[in-house]
Amino acid sequence: MTHAFRKCLAFAAMLCCVAATNAQPRPVVVELFTSQGCSSCPPADAYVGRLSARSDVLALAFHVDYWDDLGWRDRFALPQSVERQRIYARNLGRSSVYTPQLVVDGRDDRVASDEAAFTRALSGNRDGAPVRVSIRDAQVLVDLGADPQAAPSDVVLVAYLRHAVSAIGRGENAGRTLEEYNIVRAIRTLGSWKGRAESFGVPLSTLPPDATDVAVLVQPFGQAPITGAAAHAVR
Repeated sequence: MTHAFRKCLAFAAMLCCVAATNAQPRPVVVELFTSQGCSSCPPADAYVGRLSARSDVLALAFHVDYWDDLGWRDRFALPQSVERQRIYARNLGRSSVYTPQLVVDGRDDRVASDEAAFTRALSGNRDGAPVRVSIRDAQVLVDLGADPQAAPSDVVLVAYLRHAVSAIGRGENAGRTLEEYNIVRAIRTLGSWKGRAESFGVPLSTLPPDATDVAVLVQPFGQAPITGAAAHAVR
């Protein structure tokens, strides 16, 4: 083996390592838009519970407030969840928002009852932006590696509650006890990522007191299809 050939092999190996760093496997991000005031939503909430047990899926439940006027105020509803859903409606060409709606990777949506279609949508490996989440010194640390090919993106922190049980007193689900999973409690944009190595720190004390986990989504500007995702328990 010539010296030049060995140098070529070494250079090829280095390129492979760089590619592996910049294209890491990531979970499929499934966003459920739901409400405790919607009678069609409990089966979708249960589906998110089943998805949350999968290591290859990051499932998040965004509770919306536009069902509250039917007599029951959803204690987990956030105006930011409604805003996020409306942007998806515009991006995906929907005439209005609805529940239960499942959005996969920010690029496709379906009525949550279509589990067979979602099983197909969740199949296969996905490469993602190099993002890592860790906890150190009472902070959530978010590290993004370099990727010169990356589209300029928002880095979004989502704090969520892993599990809750709610007794519903009024509205369409009156008298029912609902079990809910990965309930979003706060949405925060940490900053932007334009392909250079970046780090962000978030004090644990600034998270909602009932948040048990955090997820980080890397999403090109305008809430385009998600390119990176990671999650970590905080309690």
